Amino acid sequence: MDLQLIGRKAKESFEVLARADSRVRENAVLWIADELDQHVAEIIAANQEDIRLGQQAGLTPALIDRLMLNESRLQGISQDLRALAVLPDPIGEIFDQRTLPNGLKLWRQRVPLGVLGVIYESRPNVTIDVSGLAIKTGNAAILRGGKETLHSNRALVKIVQTALNRSGLPPDSIQFIDDPDRRLVEELLRLNEYVDVIIPRGGAGLHQFCRQYATIPVITGGIGICHLFVDASADLEKSLPLIYNAKTQRPSVCNALDTVLVHESVADEFLPQIVRYLTPAGVAFKADPLAYRYLRDSDISGIVSPAGPEDFDTEWLSLVLGLKVVPDLSAAIQHIHAHSTHHSDGILTADSANAERFIHEVDSAAVYINASTRFTDGAQLGLGAEVAVSTQRLHARGPMGLPELTTYKWVVVGEYTVRK
Repeated sequence: MDLQLIGRKAKESFEVLARADSRVRENAVLWIADELDQHVAEIIAANQEDIRLGQQAGLTPALIDRLMLNESRLQGISQDLRALAVLPDPIGEIFDQRTLPNGLKLWRQRVPLGVLGVIYESRPNVTIDVSGLAIKTGNAAILRGGKETLHSNRALVKIVQTALNRSGLPPDSIQFIDDPDRRLVEELLRLNEYVDVIIPRGGAGLHQFCRQYATIPVITGGIGICHLFVDASADLEKSLPLIYNAKTQRPSVCNALDTVLVHESVADEFLPQIVRYLTPAGVAFKADPLAYRYLRDSDISGIVSPAGPEDFDTEWLSLVLGLKVVPDLSAAIQHIHAHSTHHSDGILTADSANAERFIHEVDSAAVYINASTRFTDGAQLGLGAEVAVSTQRLHARGPMGLPELTTYKWVVVGEYTVRK
């Protein structure tokens, strides 16, 4: 593939898309949703081919779940697109207005980031999420999905480009690197003449690779080793379904729960309850020495194993849950500092002082008080969708929705004003 040509087309398309009226961009997103609804059978057929090849290649059930598209998931993606389309358009928003003593009037005004290079692995829904967000905010995008989702992504990008064409916008606003050759990723990372930002969505290896080889700014995130601390004051009865939701609803995604930290004053009572409550869903448990001591002599010991040296640094992406007993909030925060990827971490508590301290001291992109970590999601937080969940500090943190895909320009208005 000729990435120079792809980059040039993306830049040219961006210049048109960035000037397009907000209503035109909104309609393009709605057209994508309509096209999805009309081509469900074709998308699922392409996705089934990816699943077949993935199973032949020995992909884990967690990865197969990540790449799977079915009627229900496609309907959810379509609904999210329609919600995204009608959200307020951040482009052109004016903020920080002021007048200086010399009479100059200043403000900052939101503009699109430019051309996004998005690299991701086995989740084809990302193709639609990124396309919708990019079009809504006037950004072009070059997409490079994983080889596991090649057939699905071909079908989805065709739908996006058809919708762009129907809307009168350049179809090359969204392009897809239709070749799994890894050398093309390296070339994309150095396409700084055309690409303005690289956004990798995948494991630590992908992030490190992008940081090492990119000559373009990189926004990293999406690796989630997520924790919940059950405080001594927590409502244990309400905590069980919340932990169940955080762990089992979609275990293969980055906001799924990986470790439960339990205050020692409630551990004897609560740890067996967690195991019994989650076992019917197929959850297995890795327990630290103290937690294992509470569980090893019970009737549920067979599905609990001692935690190994790396277990609390593992993003499980499957039905495995770490259990650890801590003496107090300080120890829980210390564990999170040592093992968190700064994605999503929470506390279950009735103590407002402990809740405030947790918010203050836990430095994660999303911090939860008495809520499931599963809400770290653009659609769930009212953003419509997300291009990624950023766990770094510069430019954006957490789910990157519409405002996070913008930058700004200064506008300075004078009366033929000169600097003295």
